[in-house]
Amino acid sequence: MSGTLYGVGLGPGDPELITLKAARLIGAAKVIAYPTLAGGDSFARAIAAGLIPQDAREIRMDVPMSTEREPAQKAYDAGAAQIAEALEAGEDVVCLCEGDPFFYGSFMYLFARLSGQFDTQIIPGVTSVTACAARAAMPLAARNERLTILPGPLPEAELRARIDGAESVAIMKVGRHLPKIRGVINALGLTDQAMYIERATLPEEVVLPLGDAPEQAPYFSMILLTKGADPWL
Repeated sequence: MSGTLYGVGLGPGDPELITLKAARLIGAAKVIAYPTLAGGDSFARAIAAGLIPQDAREIRMDVPMSTEREPAQKAYDAGAAQIAEALEAGEDVVCLCEGDPFFYGSFMYLFARLSGQFDTQIIPGVTSVTACAARAAMPLAARNERLTILPGPLPEAELRARIDGAESVAIMKVGRHLPKIRGVINALGLTDQAMYIERATLPEEVVLPLGDAPEQAPYFSMILLTKGADPWL
């Protein structure tokens, strides 16, 4: 019998936001897998560190930060091969994923490679969008309102068109794209209705009106925007 692959969502960073089911699986794991950034530390592992058994075998997937797809795809190929070897030996594998595995989650790349061969279960986690809304005390949608989620790397013209036609907006992966995004929101006259959130739920968290946001932003940052003074009433 082959083992089961678990894609476990860990939430946005605060270990107390890990679900009970995720904590149980991590605490009982014999094999743990997680991505790292080009040989550096793993954010996913750092979130779950207090739960990982000391005798668990760890599979690190070194994923380079590059706009080119091929280097990252090779890293996931290599990681999937190591995970498959453990699964074929009858071992369950718990793969750690910050946020939610199926919401901009790196686990999706492993799922595409392995779910057709092995039993795979997805454990959802708290998303960065809901975490940022909570930390900013900013309701996002009510009744029949629409929430639009946009990646920051989108071209300026597309960002402008999508924000202009939206009711509530969450812009993810802000990072180096902050000046472009800020300029688009300012040109639409919506800066006063936007909040900037950086490293939500972590000790170094920053929550500010967009107008007061720093000039530079880390990758784990987000802008939330709602139109109207009290859109949830």
